[in-house]
Amino acid sequence: MTKIRNMEEFARLTGISRPTVSKYFNDPESVRKTTRDRIEQALAQYDYRPNIFAVNQNRKLTKNIGIVVPYLADPFFAEIARCIERRCIDSGFWPILFSSHGDQALENSILDSLRSLKPAGVLLAPLGRRSDRARIEKFCKDVPTVLFDSYIEGVGEAFVGSDNAQFVDQIVEYLCRTGEAPCFLEMQPVNPNANKRRNAYISVMERLGHAPTVLRVAGEGWEFEKVGYEGALHVIDNRQLVTNTVLCSNDRLAIGFLTGCYERGLRIGHGPDCALRVAGIDDHPFSRFTCPPLTTVAQDYEAVSNRSTRILFDLIEGGRSGQARSETLFEGRLVMRASA
Repeated sequence: MTKIRNMEEFARLTGISRPTVSKYFNDPESVRKTTRDRIEQALAQYDYRPNIFAVNQNRKLTKNIGIVVPYLADPFFAEIARCIERRCIDSGFWPILFSSHGDQALENSILDSLRSLKPAGVLLAPLGRRSDRARIEKFCKDVPTVLFDSYIEGVGEAFVGSDNAQFVDQIVEYLCRTGEAPCFLEMQPVNPNANKRRNAYISVMERLGHAPTVLRVAGEGWEFEKVGYEGALHVIDNRQLVTNTVLCSNDRLAIGFLTGCYERGLRIGHGPDCALRVAGIDDHPFSRFTCPPLTTVAQDYEAVSNRSTRILFDLIEGGRSGQARSETLFEGRLVMRASA
């Protein structure tokens, strides 16, 4: 019933050297089977488990990987973070997840905290236009960092994201081909992706010979569904919809917009008894469960997370050799559902 406080005490009690015990906890297959059996019998007897986090901190190069997202309550970022965490764990790293909650001061504080954790590398989805560029630049010079989702020009060892222009081009062409040309519903942009999507909408509409209509509804922050809902009530009540097709800047806005339409008694869909068609962008994890299910363009979550982690692992293993900064954009996939 002896309480074992650390690995040194465990090694002394079992009669196995401290380096061998440490080697076992790093990789059980790296020690002889007879030694492995002795350690595992002792673990069962004494119910000892090492503090892996503390072990990490004592290394010259830790196995910690920092993951920073703008808003973990957003299922899009939760899904990306889940994929990245899984990849880190499978590769023998210890992922530590942070959310900046859309707050620049908190994002800066997270970067300071990460320094004290001595991460082997960091995967950062910055706030973008709200970020402190100088602070992020300095951090990236000190710590191997790959940016994903939100672009800051020239910052980090690499950027991995989605081809927003291709996303918008694909959905606008589809909506124009199958019905009235869409207007574009947006809110105050919270990151560069929103601006890229609006500009892409204007460009493809003009290329197709249609007059673009951008409706910016009131609202800031990360409560996109609420902004979309209140925006729907406003544009419907004030008769601002010049077309029966609405493309929302992202799926979360579209989810709120659908609720506003329901409240005003408007039927959404493609049939003759429908008042509006509504589409979004991202293939938010809840989009297929809206009523009606939402037409959208799907992000490639697996590809973004896999490429981001692969680049970071290569940096960690090979060192920062002065290679040119890389940028990778993945295309989206049109998902046709009942809303459009």
